[in-house]
Amino acid sequence: MPALIFDHVTFTWPDGSIALDDVTAAFGERRTGLVGRNGSGKSTLLKLAAGVLRPASGRILADGEPVGIRGSGGSPIIADDRLAYLPQMLTLETSARVAELLGVDRALDAVRAIEAGDVSPERFDEVGDDWDIEARAHAALAEAGLSPEMLDRSVGELSGGEAMLVALTGVRLAGSAITLLDEPTNNLDRAARERVYEMVRAWRGALVVVSHDLALLELMDETAELHEHTFTTFGGPYSAWRESLEAAQAAAAQTVADAKKEVAKEKRQRIELETKIARRNRAGKKKAESLPPILAHASARRAEETAGRLRVEAREKEGSARAALDAADRLVRDDASVVFDLPDPGVAAGRRILTIGDGERQWIVQGPERVALVGANGAGKTTLLRRILGIDLGETARAPEPAPAADPADAPGREPFGATTEAPGHEPDSSDPAPDSSADEPDPRPAPTVDDIARASELHTDRVGYLAQRLDGLDESASAFEAVRAAAPHVPDAELRNRLARFLIRGEAANRPIGSLSGGERFRVAIARLLLADPPPQLLVLDEPTNNLDIDTARHLREALAAYRGAVLVVSHDQAFLDELGLDLTLGLSGEGLREG
Repeated sequence: MPALIFDHVTFTWPDGSIALDDVTAAFGERRTGLVGRNGSGKSTLLKLAAGVLRPASGRILADGEPVGIRGSGGSPIIADDRLAYLPQMLTLETSARVAELLGVDRALDAVRAIEAGDVSPERFDEVGDDWDIEARAHAALAEAGLSPEMLDRSVGELSGGEAMLVALTGVRLAGSAITLLDEPTNNLDRAARERVYEMVRAWRGALVVVSHDLALLELMDETAELHEHTFTTFGGPYSAWRESLEAAQAAAAQTVADAKKEVAKEKRQRIELETKIARRNRAGKKKAESLPPILAHASARRAEETAGRLRVEAREKEGSARAALDAADRLVRDDASVVFDLPDPGVAAGRRILTIGDGERQWIVQGPERVALVGANGAGKTTLLRRILGIDLGETARAPEPAPAADPADAPGREPFGATTEAPGHEPDSSDPAPDSSADEPDPRPAPTVDDIARASELHTDRVGYLAQRLDGLDESASAFEAVRAAAPHVPDAELRNRLARFLIRGEAANRPIGSLSGGERFRVAIARLLLADPPPQLLVLDEPTNNLDIDTARHLREALAAYRGAVLVVSHDQAFLDELGLDLTLGLSGEGLREG
């Protein structure tokens, strides 16, 4: 019996829009990659399996038992012996403790309470046999490449990648029969992703993974797809499924072409038939003039019957050809694509946009340049972005406070990236010791911290669009339309809806609350707010922009950013995405400060 079964499951949102329609699916004790376009219902399907949502109709069985609505006890993940679920928007739960993500919080708190003198029976019941829970939690964190000191920190104090690694470690420790992972490699650096891949290779039990990470999808035993409310399964990893799909689509396109030719042929033959019938009628009338009336009438009746029969046969053949064309058309996918229509911010090539410094060197971002900030999880990339933009770490994402705009005349010449300058306030002096080229000794000065770099950096424009990694700063109860309306109050409603439609936020979908949207849909709302701003931003600051995007949408975003006429500062672990941006500069952030290249 399959580990997880969906039996004619339908789910609708409160506004009546359908997310899943009569879906029947089965997941066995193997690794399954669940794919589909953003908004196809993948995350909704996992939430239904985990009991976070209740279906409108149908039933769901997990490990042979019906799934009912259940909470997670305050933790952003759900984990027990039967089923574990790691949600896509995990990093939004900033108040959750690391111990909660690991699933050790109750036993850990009980042990510490007993050690502090609490001898109530309830505390001993919560501990059970887990007296060494803290040591085991520390070991699990270390195995995942994380510091044991994280145990008492909150998600909000971690980077997105660190939070995801902690949650994955907790899910693995649960040892559930069924595990559901929604975009588990979001925010992870290359080394962390490799650890996740190793976890997946050794996973036991049923594993269902929603992901756009091609390397992760290649580790799957089978690929399942949700497309227009239809569930299909293919026995192989993503690349094999994609090859099969493309072959099927090529065959479907050829079938459509052949069917169109058949329709054209039958239509042409029907027209030719009408011409023949008209000729016969004229000839019959001329012949009837020499026949007795009774014979002429009989001849005309026979001609009408023959013509009628031929017309019916011709219409039936043409109708069959059109029906075959319609059937073939339904096999060809017409997937709508997001249109990222980036505005022209009017940035001159020599216009200074941003200075990034570390107290020793400065990198000047001028005109429509693309800069990547890279580094390992926990290096402080997001913190640095927020410091530069003037966003306190305790706040949700918002538009940065305007920095004093620099006069373009202040930047008469093009300063090369990485040009070394003296630290502010330091005047060269003849008494300064000359560098000893014969010695290769380490620099005794401490490496600049993230705060040092932020203080030495400066915005030269107040027209900045910031896309936060966590996609926070959105009112969960507001509709998508209301969220974008707040950023573009002067755009007429009809025009705003037309623009939203280009982001595939259409009809009733624009009226759904933000809290019900998938990660990809949330991204489209967040970036629509940026791109519909008036005046348009001269600098786009994007923190892990491809985290929640399907493969095609990520490609469209890359193409749009490559043609954008403003400056772009991007943090990403997606190397393919960075490679196609046409970067002018890559800055690496580590404990040693900033390095170019």
